[in-house]
Amino acid sequence: MDLKNEPQKTDQLSGSSRFGLTFWTQIIVITFLLIAGLAYAASILIPLALALLLFVLITAIVDRVSLLKIGSIRMPSWLAHIISLGIVSLGLLGVLSILSNQAGDVAEAFPRYEQRFSQILSRVVALVGDKNYAAAESALSDLDISALASGAISSAGAFLSALFLVLLYLPFMMVERAPMNKKLELVARDAEFREKLRKILSSMSVSLQRYVGIKSLVSLITGLGSYAFMKPVGLDFAETWAVLAFMLNFIPTIGSILGVAVPALVALVQFDTVTPFLIILCGCGGVQFVVGNILEPALTGRSLNLSPLMVILALTFWTAIWGMAGALLSVPITVCFLIVMSHIPATRTIAILMSGDGNLLDDVPNDTDREASR
Repeated sequence: MDLKNEPQKTDQLSGSSRFGLTFWTQIIVITFLLIAGLAYAASILIPLALALLLFVLITAIVDRVSLLKIGSIRMPSWLAHIISLGIVSLGLLGVLSILSNQAGDVAEAFPRYEQRFSQILSRVVALVGDKNYAAAESALSDLDISALASGAISSAGAFLSALFLVLLYLPFMMVERAPMNKKLELVARDAEFREKLRKILSSMSVSLQRYVGIKSLVSLITGLGSYAFMKPVGLDFAETWAVLAFMLNFIPTIGSILGVAVPALVALVQFDTVTPFLIILCGCGGVQFVVGNILEPALTGRSLNLSPLMVILALTFWTAIWGMAGALLSVPITVCFLIVMSHIPATRTIAILMSGDGNLLDDVPNDTDREASR
């Protein structure tokens, strides 16, 4: 009996040593190196990640446009690519045009807004007593809103300059799309491994295309809906705040709050009456509520089965590493990790914990199924 149990004891010892102190030390070191690498290589990785996000958006539009028919003739693939590239290019040019034309004016207006904001806040604080008023006045003197604004504008300028590198990546990604399928077949000689790899890539492609496409649509609706309330009341730089609402809508939870708070505060310091402030606060807030709580869930469904806590943790982590670009990319990157880990037995448990309801989407249609559905 002792001899029979000996191999079992040996396996238990080897299994315990496999996950011992050395194993976890290596995991910690590798994790530290990965995080350090992501931070130090941000100037290279951020444009590449943004290019991948735009590439996914273009491919999603290509798939939709290719379904259209001219009479009884299906839309040619080359024409679908040209139309999709044109749509994305026009959108980027519109955003760049608005931000480049109004960025300087916004920077010049901030000192005036700062003075007006200090006056309004001082009147409010004065109602609570002299001591609190003095403390608030000292805090306001230390708060340099102009410096914060110039820092935000410079960050936006660096973000816009990175777009040129992004636009340089995009054509090469589009050219590489067709040969990549053949390369994967050559790399994955084993039929089982090739099928698993195809399933992972198909899941990532479908989920990201659905997310980026729907998120871009609802963000556009959010920006236009907010602009419909900002422009009639005469808000300064309404186009810039509408673009800001469009971009911030890609950031979970916090982006929607900032998309309403920024134009509402501008209205508060710009106008002498409180009516424009209330119109923008209620109007833009109503748009954000309808889009975020009714329209987007109805369109998205279970395509992104992420836990709300996981969304916030991912937002915090990637914002700390990559700043505003990390906030924009936090959800797509987390979705990629979730899909990959769901197909690996060793990490499937982690994927279940990351998901919203514990049900992983394994029934994602592949390219053959989509072609048949067309």
